[in-house]
Amino acid sequence: MSKVLPGGRRLFDDLCLALAGGEQIAIRGESGVGKSTLLNIVAGLDTADAGEVAVAGKSMAGLEEAERTAMRRDEIGFVFQAFHVLPHLDLAQNVAFPLILQQKPRAAALARAGELLGAVGLGDRRRSYPKELSGGELQRVAIARALVHEPALILADEPTGNLDPDTAAQIMALLGRAVRDRGAAMLLVTHSPTAAATADRQLLLTAQGLIAADG
Repeated sequence: MSKVLPGGRRLFDDLCLALAGGEQIAIRGESGVGKSTLLNIVAGLDTADAGEVAVAGKSMAGLEEAERTAMRRDEIGFVFQAFHVLPHLDLAQNVAFPLILQQKPRAAALARAGELLGAVGLGDRRRSYPKELSGGELQRVAIARALVHEPALILADEPTGNLDPDTAAQIMALLGRAVRDRGAAMLLVTHSPTAAATADRQLLLTAQGLIAADG
């Protein structure tokens, strides 16, 4: 896979990566090397200039936008660095949103959302709104939402960047359990050596592609 920015700068070239179910891979690298762009390409939010992405055995090549959206809805859980919670929905509604998009029964979707909020330590805040939460709490909401529909692939962009060390450890443990228990794969982008150390493999993203990283 290759990606060139509009101005002509090549972010990376000849990048090849495969994740198995139940595997966690952490990608590290300097700011600006293209870590978040790589996640966006894998999620179908951006496109590579060469190469192909397949998720759960389904190639994104040639898919229409509606088909890519459906694949993200059903197969991918994305923890964005900027949270992307919906301000007009309460926390339970935010977390349940992927299930609502899948047309699951509303009561069941909200009940499942309540379970996930409890797992990230926000079970008593399900009726709160995003404006009432701190940055760390919003990150936990984003993680609960990413897990609620039991995706095949979890993409996490700096999931502990806004959390204190104790909460960060709890969140990484939660993500790890989701990967192990459900056989999902997780691709984690992080600057945190502590978060990266929880993965099965650590890779360094460079302009030449991915190389094994020192622990």
